[in-house]
Formats: sequence, structure tokens, C-alpha cells
Amino acid sequence: MDIEWTPKALKQLKKLGNKPAQARMLGATADLGRFPDVANVKTLTNHQYGYRLRVGNYRVFFNVLTAVSIVSIEEVKKRDERTY
Repeated sequence: MDIEWTPKALKQLKKLGNKPAQARMLGATADLGRFPDVANVKTLTNHQYGYRLRVGNYRVFFNVLTAVSIVSIEEVKKRDERTY
């Protein structure tokens, strides 16, 4: 299955700045070519994107139609007792 990156997702990937994090992200997203046999993927309900891939402290949101379309990359901040 082909993997397509939106311009927004490519910009977010470049903003990571950390070369090991970028390499890890690219390696994990390359595995999406074997979708649905990929680890750390969760189907999302009531969300604008269909799936989420977990890569360390980052989440890659994507949709699947005829190809995997990577839409967004977001960082998960550390939670503590004041988060909620």
C-alpha cells in the first residue's frame, strides 16, 4: 500500500528538528505500507482522522482509502496531577 504525506505533515516532520526522532518517525511510518498488520495503531472513533500510530512521545494521525494518507503529527506532553 502506498504512503502519502500531506504538506502539513511534512512540515511537522521537519519541525521535529531532532534527527533521531525524524528517523524513528520515518521508520515507523514506512511500516504503514503493510497496513493493517502494524503495531501501535489504534482506530479512532468520533475523531476527524481514522487512525493513530504511536511513535514514542508523538502521535501520527492518518486515514486509509486506497493509500495511507498521513495527515498530522502531534507531540504528547507529559501529564501530571495538575493536568485535569
